[in-house]
Amino acid sequence: MPAELGECRPWPKPAPYNWQPRAQPTKSTPATSAILAKPKRHENLTLNDWLTVFAYIDKHPDLPQDQVVSYFRS
Repeated sequence: MPAELGECRPWPKPAPYNWQPRAQPTKSTPATSAILAKPKRHENLTLNDWLTVFAYIDKHPDLPQDQVVSYFRS
């Protein structure tokens, strides 16, 4: 390598970031007796669930769909 290509001078290391202080969460919240809403998460049916539904539909061929749904809703 040529002699004119020397090493680069070292750069100063950056200082750490200044952290912003966060507010501490208050632990003095009152207890509530309200009923929480059910989560809006759907549960997928298993293969056994599907077979049960179709077996019920086969046993009751003249039953409309809304009555089948209301039967399995609970």
